[in-house]
Amino acid sequence: MQARLLLEDGTLFTGQSFGAEGASVGEVVFNTGITGYQEVISDPSYCGQIVTMTFPLIGNYGITRDDFESVRPFIHGFVTRRYEEVPSNWRAQDSLGRLLKEYGIIGISEVDTRMLTRIIRRHGVMKGILTTGSERVEELQERMGTTPLPRNQVAWTSTKNVFSSPGTKERIVLIDYGAKSGILRELTQRGCDVIVVPHNTTADEIRRLHPDGIQLSNGPGDPKDVPESVETVRQLLGEYPIFGICLGHQLFALACGADTDKLKFGHRGGNHPVKELESGRCYITSQNHGYTVKEESVAGTDLVVTHINNNDKTIEGLKHAKHPAFSVQYHPEAAPGPFDSSYLFDQFLDMIREHKLKNPERPRQAQLSEMLRGELQYAQK
Repeated sequence: MQARLLLEDGTLFTGQSFGAEGASVGEVVFNTGITGYQEVISDPSYCGQIVTMTFPLIGNYGITRDDFESVRPFIHGFVTRRYEEVPSNWRAQDSLGRLLKEYGIIGISEVDTRMLTRIIRRHGVMKGILTTGSERVEELQERMGTTPLPRNQVAWTSTKNVFSSPGTKERIVLIDYGAKSGILRELTQRGCDVIVVPHNTTADEIRRLHPDGIQLSNGPGDPKDVPESVETVRQLLGEYPIFGICLGHQLFALACGADTDKLKFGHRGGNHPVKELESGRCYITSQNHGYTVKEESVAGTDLVVTHINNNDKTIEGLKHAKHPAFSVQYHPEAAPGPFDSSYLFDQFLDMIREHKLKNPERPRQAQLSEMLRGELQYAQK
């Protein structure tokens, strides 16, 4: 079946359909990863976007349930140069096309993805409509123009209920703005007692869980669409150690008085070089974001820039000068991508331990376990 992708600037791509049928409007972006298409599709940060993979061969190793980064994909479309319908991998449990069809996502192959990527790089990300129907171009343009891009995608992707991943060490409250499973995995592998809460959980509700530290997750969209989350971070700052990732990094910056802005075409892929300013070392990082902290807005705040992007010099890391809190714009949990920066989770736990030594009056976790389990069960009801 034929499929078409029409961009906001009038450029039309025609290709072959795979996955679901119908029509979908979204923001057209590109990802430069060579592998990891399943993790890309299931990353909640892509909510509302039509994702183009620059690597030409997609679908060749199929789909494996263990590699999902969320319970379901939230993308609005998938664009490839070539789609391999029959996967060849001993771990494969399904094909990419069947996965997309199951969740109502349209895929299009046989597209000149190099041309499409060059258009986005030159003109910036733009709205697009992906369809398997026979509508006239004028009808598609009208539908695209009257269909707004989704706002506050955080509410779509965040968990609706509190849940826990029990551990024996530090208690971490993970605020889910659209969290990837990799973040929870990194914390639990270190023995942390993790409690995952919805994005709109208040500071007082988080305090009742008596955390040792707060993890701010990644998530989709504009950080300014969730001002209540900014206020929650502001209230918790200085009271608990905080570690922000991606959207969590932007919310941390806003809570400290800095500002954010939209990038021309964003950073999406597993090969982005980031320089750590203190050591001068360069890390290869996994990234997926369309917004950045404005460099000039950091002046006059208590924030210190710790990392920059070696490609465009945008801010990739921040720390607070007075409180135990830091953040990075990239993904230390990778999935997909390199694990060069997983040490940041250890750095977060070291910060928590140091904070606890300086505040010995804080209740010990073991003394609170029974009470907290009761509170958690109540919250889940």
